[in-house]
Amino acid sequence: MRFLPGLICLLPLLSPLAHAELIDDVNDRGELRIALEANTPPFNFKDDGKLTGFEVELGQLLANELDVRADFVVTESDDLLPGVETGKYDVAINHIAETADLKDRFDYSEPYSHTDAQLITHKEEAPRSMLLVQSLKEEAPKASQPVSLVIPFQKGNPAFHASFDNALQRIKADGRLEALTQKWFGADTSVEPKP
Repeated sequence: MRFLPGLICLLPLLSPLAHAELIDDVNDRGELRIALEANTPPFNFKDDGKLTGFEVELGQLLANELDVRADFVVTESDDLLPGVETGKYDVAINHIAETADLKDRFDYSEPYSHTDAQLITHKEEAPRSMLLVQSLKEEAPKASQPVSLVIPFQKGNPAFHASFDNALQRIKADGRLEALTQKWFGADTSVEPKP
């Protein structure tokens, strides 16, 4: 029975609750798995088969700041958030609005863009999920309704959260995010508009 104290010390490591931090997984892989739909210009889309857009360039900048490669995974809207929740993807960068429902299910970055809801909502489509700004509402968005766009990831990863927000802060501080928003939207959407 002399091994019992040593075994007791090891039990937390063997527990299913003990898991690696997301930042460790990202660093071990050397890549940040970024889910997006690739069908909503200017946010993310394919141009002659090549993935491009505001969020594609932002994802590349964030991965560079984390010193890893950006691995973009094109998927359907109904797979984006469940895929992040299960760990299939590290993050989803797909013009996802900050909502109460999102906060219940995920941790997420500070906002990277503040924009008008109508820029994001597909006019002919009914809202399908919380990925669309009007996800929890049936009526069409009002023109003046501002939204904050964030990047969700699994809850319970404080080191990843800090590293990710630090990377985003550096991109904001040196003007790269403003330049990116100017390039794709013709305006600086990186700062929250004054009421």
